[in-house]
Amino acid sequence: MIGHITALYAGLLGLIYVPLSWRIARMRFKYGVGIGDGGNKDLARAIRVHGNFSEYVPLALVLLLVVESIGSSGWVVHVLGVWIIVARLAHAQGLNSKPGTSLGRFTGILLTWLQILAASLVAIAGFFGTKL
Repeated sequence: MIGHITALYAGLLGLIYVPLSWRIARMRFKYGVGIGDGGNKDLARAIRVHGNFSEYVPLALVLLLVVESIGSSGWVVHVLGVWIIVARLAHAQGLNSKPGTSLGRFTGILLTWLQILAASLVAIAGFFGTKL
């Protein structure tokens, strides 16, 4: 069944996305900010954590689905899926912990880029008939 494994990781990432969104809604209510960040640094950071997640996760999931649909081994799909979960959790934790650079933020974005790179290479290899 194509997409069966990807469905698991899409669901898990969705479970991460909702609290990131909910956090912004709570902060908007608390600070009385309807649009933008109202100059509030905490709200601005929460918006960025959510935005960064929203920017990277769709591509990672599309690539994961492509990797699965070309017939890659289940373990490859699972490794890439766990990889993006760990990466996005690390990034969100790192960016939430303090403004500026942090180990979590650096680790999270590096792992995200590497997951997208690895999935892209597996997808390209699959196009040429090499299945991992």
